[in-house]
Amino acid sequence: MASKLRFKESVPGDLSRELQRLGFTDYEAKIYIQLLRTNPVTAYELSKASGVPRANAYHALQSLTRKEAVQPVSEDPVRFVPVPPEVLLEGIASSTQRLCDRLAEDLRGVGGPEDTHYVWTISGEAAVEERVTQMIRGAESSIWIKAQAASLRHHETALREMAARGVEILVILFGDAAEEFRFGDNVRVFLHESNGRTIGTADNLFTITVDHEQLLTANVAGKVFASYTRNRPIVITAESLIRHDYYLAEIMARFGEEIDAAFGPHLQRLREACFTPEQLERFHRQVNLG
Repeated sequence: MASKLRFKESVPGDLSRELQRLGFTDYEAKIYIQLLRTNPVTAYELSKASGVPRANAYHALQSLTRKEAVQPVSEDPVRFVPVPPEVLLEGIASSTQRLCDRLAEDLRGVGGPEDTHYVWTISGEAAVEERVTQMIRGAESSIWIKAQAASLRHHETALREMAARGVEILVILFGDAAEEFRFGDNVRVFLHESNGRTIGTADNLFTITVDHEQLLTANVAGKVFASYTRNRPIVITAESLIRHDYYLAEIMARFGEEIDAAFGPHLQRLREACFTPEQLERFHRQVNLG
């Protein structure tokens, strides 16, 4: 027996638009969402409840059945129920991933050798975080990161997964939560300059290299955007900077008092000799606030 219908109830626009991004038509999205609200129901009842013309409702149900988004559960009359959203979306994600993997392989065979000298710009927080996650989960041997603790937490799950797989991870951390990110013996975390203090504008960057082949560095303060490349000299340069940050962290941990006596707190005299006036003003403000 069909449950009571809520006729002409409006369809949430955002949900409908998101389903259309997954390949649903407008009518298919409306029909599926209405089925989630009330089921099992006939095509005629769905047409009245959703506002979709009857002929279009029948066509949408046929298409949704082929997509395994709905299924009939009775005859004479035929009534339909929706496939649960988590089952539907897991199926779409799985089939899409298989398609993308196959296309990536096929498309590689179309062109010539990969161009590695380009630097690509990625804009927006969601796009940047997605690329970083892809890089982390695609790592085979090493992940090197220099970042603020708050930014690093966005990728904690992926980093834990790769640490469990045995990937070597090196982190230069701005912050004081080094233990939070030591997921295993193959994860080394060093506080920047041994104290984790944020000094200068470059400290608002999130920098990651993977397998000594890929580099992404992102501005994470204000407007979020990143540069990504497989350009070998640029990757080597970035890793050299991270490597020297590791050296300095270890040196400061052992000889910090002597270094402060020679150069001032936070290497003040060294920084004053090479910072621009704007950088100096920021440095003094950061130190005084600290």
